[in-house]
Amino acid sequence: MLIYHIVKTDEWKEKQGFDQYETESLHREGFIHCSFKYQIEDVLRKYFAREEKVIILHVNPHLLNAEVRVEPTAEGEFYPHVYGKINFSAVVMVEERNLF
Repeated sequence: MLIYHIVKTDEWKEKQGFDQYETESLHREGFIHCSFKYQIEDVLRKYFAREEKVIILHVNPHLLNAEVRVEPTAEGEFYPHVYGKINFSAVVMVEERNLF
């Protein structure tokens, strides 16, 4: 089962040329937020509604060098969190999605 990380296009462009991907949340909260496939549309509505386009990383958790934990939110829904950088060798697809 894949997990998915959504990123703004300008932030994604800044990460090109590196071997691993990291986010502000990794430094601030200790993990990178991800979603299961069925959660993507809800995450897009909640957090990316003003974006014209986003990048969705399709990540194979079995290929990650970092630990993945499925943890509850304050609302009681469970999401996968990556506790470390995402190595690009675990990214099996980079999807560019238009939202408008």
